[in-house]
Amino acid sequence: MLADAIAARTPLPFRVGPRTVVRVHRRLVRVTVPLEQAISGASVTLPGLPPQADGYYLRAVPEDQAGTIGGATGMRAFIRQSYPHHYADLGMGYDAYLASFSAKTRSSLKRKTRKLAEHSGGELDIRVYRTPAEIADFHACARAVSALTYQEKLLDAGLPEDLTEMQALAARDQVRAFLLFMDGRAVAYLHTPGEGATLRYEHLGYDPAFADWSVGSVLQLEAMRLLMEERRFRWFDFTEGDGQHKRAFATGSIPSVDLLLLRPTLSNVATASALAGFDRAVSFAKRIVGR
Repeated sequence: MLADAIAARTPLPFRVGPRTVVRVHRRLVRVTVPLEQAISGASVTLPGLPPQADGYYLRAVPEDQAGTIGGATGMRAFIRQSYPHHYADLGMGYDAYLASFSAKTRSSLKRKTRKLAEHSGGELDIRVYRTPAEIADFHACARAVSALTYQEKLLDAGLPEDLTEMQALAARDQVRAFLLFMDGRAVAYLHTPGEGATLRYEHLGYDPAFADWSVGSVLQLEAMRLLMEERRFRWFDFTEGDGQHKRAFATGSIPSVDLLLLRPTLSNVATASALAGFDRAVSFAKRIVGR
């Protein structure tokens, strides 16, 4: 074990889709397995657990390590969610990247890109932001777009209003941000903070008035091209969770879980059992509705 980490009061939401019905809280040490570590297959090592902590909340744990981790700690293990952890290899080169798409997807993306370029006078207007000053310019434009998105209106998951962390990352050359403009107006943004050789898919949003132009997909594809040409970063981490967008632009995935490890107290076990039972009920209800 490593040195003791900090345990923070962590919400454990009871969710139906994107909606949170209720939250319970536990003091947990949060650990996210880095993408590079997951790809290499290296074992997950946990920091020491402070005496006042209830346990760990582990994110992006490779599925084949979940059982080993739970057994080694002597704690009660509960899988919170399972998903493919999608990622893209930025070192493969853009031509090889395009070739990895199905013929249908490749044709569709090229058609959407060409259509948007024609509307923009023959060339896409996509701008890249790296430095603290550039990130401030990006933030001003992207926040205006974010305010229009469903992520911000319904899920409280838009681009953050505070850009302090973004600029701190930019000062260490650990962020790339992109804006797509149409007729001089920003209509889509992509914000990707970095760690080491990996960029993370953090915020993508677009003006819903331009949804028919597939501006989010075009921006993502062009961002991948620019990143592959720059060769500053090796991996693009689409983070936890599944989705058509992530599947479309990824070059690989790792079966992963979010794992809750709790000290075996009555309160902790009751809470985790309630969460697991609620998740099963929601999953069952979705299957019934689907039928």
